[in-house]
Amino acid sequence: MKKFITTLKNIWSIEELRNKILFTLLLLFIYRLGSFIVLPGIDPNALGNLQNSASKGMLGLLDAFVGGAFSKASIFALGIMPYISASIFMQLVTILVPQVAKIQKEGETGRNKINQWTRYLTVIVTLFQAAAYIGYLKSPANEAALIPAYGSFFWVSTVVLLTVGTLFVMWLGEKITDKGLGNGTSLIIMIGILARLPQAFGQEWSSRYSNNAAGGLLIVLVEILVFILVIIGLIMLVQGTRKVPVNYAKQIVGNRQVGGARNFLPLKVNAAGVMPIIFAQAILFLPTIFTGFQNEGFARYFTDQRNGVYMLVYAACVIAFTFLYTALIFNPKQMAEELKRNNGFIPGVKPGQQTADYIGTIMDRITFPGAILLALVGIFPGLFEIIFGMQANFASFFGGTSLLIMVGVILDTLQQIETQLLMRQYDGLMTSGRLQGRQGATVSSGM
Repeated sequence: MKKFITTLKNIWSIEELRNKILFTLLLLFIYRLGSFIVLPGIDPNALGNLQNSASKGMLGLLDAFVGGAFSKASIFALGIMPYISASIFMQLVTILVPQVAKIQKEGETGRNKINQWTRYLTVIVTLFQAAAYIGYLKSPANEAALIPAYGSFFWVSTVVLLTVGTLFVMWLGEKITDKGLGNGTSLIIMIGILARLPQAFGQEWSSRYSNNAAGGLLIVLVEILVFILVIIGLIMLVQGTRKVPVNYAKQIVGNRQVGGARNFLPLKVNAAGVMPIIFAQAILFLPTIFTGFQNEGFARYFTDQRNGVYMLVYAACVIAFTFLYTALIFNPKQMAEELKRNNGFIPGVKPGQQTADYIGTIMDRITFPGAILLALVGIFPGLFEIIFGMQANFASFFGGTSLLIMVGVILDTLQQIETQLLMRQYDGLMTSGRLQGRQGATVSSGM
């Protein structure tokens, strides 16, 4: 405890770090404040049906990402998600289209150009999602919340405000990244997820005692224990690596001997990060968008995380996208060439193509269990909702994208704080070694 207090004092004593933390907290507070501003033409006291329908399945996940703004019909109802979708698309284009990849390699100018294209694409995605959201608000289940006198202006004003709201949230994220602490986009998503935790826990607590069932407190304690165990397991998944030994040949440069060191090549078990889950949810989210966020037709299978079809398709998509995205971002041949260029080699393996094949084989072997574990994490909310009879909102914190993003972002932010402390000769946050962040693929190219 004494060391923890000393670490907090050290953090506060560094003016640059203190200013970054305060600036980040201020912008996050502005974001949370905006999520309570209701769109014009909507009666906030008549949003009961909207909040009930937006607490299940994919809509519940979207509502969690935007901190409940979706179910509140807020000006930030779409949050940062259109920007995330645009960023994911541009990230794939950069990997798959050589011309765009060439532009990205042009340094700061190229990156600025791609960022500008991402912003334009964000506007297009937001307009499309805003139109779907208006259709959802005008559905028979939610039309009671609409104010008839405002009907003639509702469509235009809602599209404009949702688009401006998303662009403003995107701007907040960029400012946090530039002048604050951590990645702004990731922090905005995380703060939205965390904002729902107290309410979700309160609903779970109330449900255990509303029926006067015996053992209500014990069940809640068991759920909290399981939650802690899931977090520990997820940290191990995020930080898990396979260390491949690498030796560097000795060289004589002048009168000095260079090289001869033994090092390790860390290969992450979950090199794809949260991207496979994001991709899988984007695919499963399409049916609900095309039906105007309604539970109709084929879309009804993807609005309930307890549905067997949902779990099977979701797990299969996560596993497939894990291998696909790992293959896109991980290049064993380039890694082997860099080792050869730096006079490095893996003991017992010839440099060149054999080294590339060896690294690729190891990566395939560790990616498979990583993909299986990631798929399990993705369907945990539905499984725990069935096993424990949890409330849907509370169950969403037991896995899926929500928990994975929370763990990853917190680790990354703590790593940045630790780096700032170590740069100024202070002790780090950990006594048993350096804290490791994800250092891999994240929610988007900006995350």
